[in-house]
Formats: sequence, structure tokens, C-alpha cells
Amino acid sequence: MGFGAIVIGDEIMSGKRQDKHMARAIALLGERGLELSWCLHLADEPGLITATLERTLAGSDMVFSFGGIGATPDDHTRKCAADAAGVDLALHPDAEVEIRARFGAEINAQRLRMGEFPRGSRIIPSPYNRIPGFSLGDHHFLPGFPQMAWPMMEWVLDFHYRELQAAGRIAERALIVRGAGESQLIGVMNACLERFPGLKVFSLPHMSETDRYVELGVRGDASRVPAAIAALRESVSALGFDWTDLNPEG
Repeated sequence: MGFGAIVIGDEIMSGKRQDKHMARAIALLGERGLELSWCLHLADEPGLITATLERTLAGSDMVFSFGGIGATPDDHTRKCAADAAGVDLALHPDAEVEIRARFGAEINAQRLRMGEFPRGSRIIPSPYNRIPGFSLGDHHFLPGFPQMAWPMMEWVLDFHYRELQAAGRIAERALIVRGAGESQLIGVMNACLERFPGLKVFSLPHMSETDRYVELGVRGDASRVPAAIAALRESVSALGFDWTDLNPEG
């Protein structure tokens, strides 16, 4: 199981707006010791959205979908989610309560339509304007507006996945290695992967007019990362290269 994100909207795909959701999702997950495994960007095309959700709903990942849950003609996500799950859309009673409380005497059928979710959904409360999103299994559908979506994502993480934050914290440690090229560190990386299965080892070369170095690191289960970075230090030293800790503890 991992966390995924789907960002939906023609305005993203055309370049009229820049996606901010992926970076924020990474940050919100990272604050809780979790990480994003993948992200998809989709246009407002019902067939594409439905096919994507059919595939992801059949998987085991926890997915946040941003965009397309309003009531305008270009908002397809609610219907696509229902089609992908093989259920109908229906006005959710809890969503109706929230929307009626938001609009009072100004309520109308168009506004209530924003509370029509796939049958079997649970609502995601919105502290911004009381227009809820919805959860369908481990898929969580949020508005496209960041100021609305991000507090709702935080609520989902802390309400539904608090146990994952305690049990599976992710950490990352890295070294700055000078005097070595990436190819000279491949053996070190493979040895670390063999010794610490399940962790990720990475190398990122940095080159500028004044400095060149390789960022060599390890990412994964927080309880195992200290031993893995210690092994990388030892191996790099054995090759005769200088290193410094990029993010030393304490």
C-alpha cells in the first residue's frame, strides 16, 4: 500500500495554472512520516478519468484526487468515480445537511447537486465553506482549490490514517561525496541495497561552475535508516572519498 495523487483539470494540462497539489501532498505526508508514491495529471475528459479510477480503485493504494467535484459542466469527477465503482450518484444525507447549513434560504437544486456522491461514500468535512468532499474506500476526492483541499487532506490523514503515521514513519539521510562520480559509487549503492532490503538508495549529481559533488543517500523505514547511512559512510571512506553529512542528526 502506498499514497497516490490524481490532479484533474484542463487548466493544469493547458498550462493556464500550475499544479500546486503534488508539492503540498508531499509536504503534508512528509510531516507525518509518510510519502507520496505516484502522481497523475489528467485533463477534464470523462473517459480518461473513469478508466484511471477503475484501475486505482482496484488497487490497494490510498489516493487523493484533486479537482472536478463541483457542479459546473466541466466537473466530471463525481460521476466518473460512480461509474468506475459501478454505483449510482445520490444526494448524501450528511452532505445535504452541510450544504443546507452553508446556504440557508439561498439553497437550490444546483447547490445540492454538489452533495451527490457515489453510493457508499463518506463525506470529508470542509472547514473552509462547509461544501464537503467524499471518500470512496481509500480514495478521497477533494476540490481543486488549494485553500479548500489542503485542510481537508489533513483531516483525512489524521482521522483515517493516524495509525500509519505511528507505525510506518519514513526518514531520509544523505551524504555529500566529493571527488567521486556516480559510476564509482554504484558498487556502494548495490551493497547497501543488498544489506538493507526494502530501503531506497539514491544518488543525485550536482554540477556548477564552482563545485561538483554527488548527493548519496538512503530513504525508507525510519528505524533502519541510521544503520544504512552509517554503512554508506563506511563504504565511501573505504574507497578513499571525502564525505560530509547533508542532514546530520541533532
